[in-house]
Amino acid sequence: MHAKIDQAPDGRNNIEALAENVRAGGRVSIARAITLIESRKPEHRAQARRLLTLLNDAAGRAHRIGITGVPGVGKSTLIDSFGSLLTAKGHRVAVLAVDPSSSRSGGAILGDKTRMAQLAADPNAFIRPSPSSGTLGGVARTTRETILLCEASGFDVVLVETVGVGQSEVAVAGMVDFFLLLMLAGGGDELQGIKKGVMELADMIAITKADGGNERAARAAASDYAAALNILTPGSSTWKPPVMTISAREGRGLEDLWAQIEAHRAALEATSEFEAKRRGQDVRWMHAIIEDHIRMKFLADEAASAKISALEEDVRSGAKPPSVAADEAVSLIFGRL
Repeated sequence: MHAKIDQAPDGRNNIEALAENVRAGGRVSIARAITLIESRKPEHRAQARRLLTLLNDAAGRAHRIGITGVPGVGKSTLIDSFGSLLTAKGHRVAVLAVDPSSSRSGGAILGDKTRMAQLAADPNAFIRPSPSSGTLGGVARTTRETILLCEASGFDVVLVETVGVGQSEVAVAGMVDFFLLLMLAGGGDELQGIKKGVMELADMIAITKADGGNERAARAAASDYAAALNILTPGSSTWKPPVMTISAREGRGLEDLWAQIEAHRAALEATSEFEAKRRGQDVRWMHAIIEDHIRMKFLADEAASAKISALEEDVRSGAKPPSVAADEAVSLIFGRL
């Protein structure tokens, strides 16, 4: 897919025309806008900055919901059922599903539309699978900007699905309003191997697949997690994360899930914590973009790139400790900038 922006037929600036079409909710325009901001070409980055500036007043209009869990927990199945429930209520739902990229080819699985068949066919839903391209935690470099584009296009619920590996939970929790952690029951010691940090990030824990004779195990797991949360430091002083069971296949627990999401937002808005959280996320987003641009600018320099390659060989051969090589690279970065 190309990031080329066609000439506006009435002579308007191409980016201004694209911004208007995004606001109008045109699917093709949304897809083209996302492709533009995903491009690393300098000319496209300049166009993307202009586009985001034009649409910035629309930022923050949606419920931003992050969903994570280990592979096989049923994230896509839940999103398909939950998203369909929300569109039936009159909401417009965007799903940003970050796919793991191949470390060899850079290709992505991009199978989310087949796993979310019901939602993919819904005219009030938009699914955008994006390859992570090796970024930390499997979260696409431009996921935050894509959220803004979806909000500008009138989607009032944005679901961000992570691959559930590495640091993806931390990255997604830092860009959403409500962070849902999905867990499985029936795996022996329910709390074995669960990272304390992930549970502290969660605004709610849901035990999935509570059906087909697995209801008792799911309830037992929910009880264990609720007890564990009691000894952890909550992420908010105004919200105690609930634990519930869900069957996406049978549609049970989905209404309660939405009720909890709305209750969470109401609780945080009542104390101004919601707005403070959004603004803090924006500042962290700015710093992440700064770091990304510094790295891109540095590696675009042929001499600097060659020096980094040489430092990599020094580390690989044992000639230099990683910390020493890193210090040299940082000194070179500041010298080049």
